[in-house]
Amino acid sequence: MHLKVETAGAVATLTIDRPDKRNAMSFDMWSAIPDLLGSLDDAVRVLLIQGGEHFSAGADISEFETLRATAEDAARYGAAVHAAERAIAEFPKPTIAVINGFCVGGGCEIALACDLRIAADNARFAIPPAKLGIVYLFTSTKQLVDAVGKAWAKQILFTGDIIDATTALRIGLVNELHPASELDARAKELADTIAGRAQVSVRGAKTIINRIAEGEHEDDSVPSFV
Repeated sequence: MHLKVETAGAVATLTIDRPDKRNAMSFDMWSAIPDLLGSLDDAVRVLLIQGGEHFSAGADISEFETLRATAEDAARYGAAVHAAERAIAEFPKPTIAVINGFCVGGGCEIALACDLRIAADNARFAIPPAKLGIVYLFTSTKQLVDAVGKAWAKQILFTGDIIDATTALRIGLVNELHPASELDARAKELADTIAGRAQVSVRGAKTIINRIAEGEHEDDSVPSFV
């Protein structure tokens, strides 16, 4: 299946493990993500999502000729991608994408569905549907707009061009940049820090921030004082 889940204390790690394809996501891999996340123990407080040398080169386009051959097939494929993206975006605990190398197309969808993104300074980003005649999904497009704003989202999607790590940091596509040799240690440090905070506060903040991003304006929460 090329997806591995490991748990160490309160931190779970989902690793995309298909190095011979630069971690390209197959239909089966997309389809497996919701159940994998649903199977995580309640004791997990933070989820890391990572690749290896590359985060993910996107969807495995070698499958498109067979798995997206008809409109019905394309809809089925898109539904699997959407379900995976939603499973990550709606995961109740904080999620962190740990990005090396290429983070392209579907790889960006996965990264953008995470709450935080930290990257190596060798990371490269692109979303190339304009080169493939595919329209990016609504929810994934919204995640991009929320991260980088309308103008940069349009440039990224109109051109499909590669964006370097420095630009990704500048436009808000990632939160932090680090030398590749230091990225894993920083990911662990950040995950441990969040896992060690008051979980009612962390999860409450995630819920409220997501509601704000969805355009809600009414405050129906009960104030809590410590």
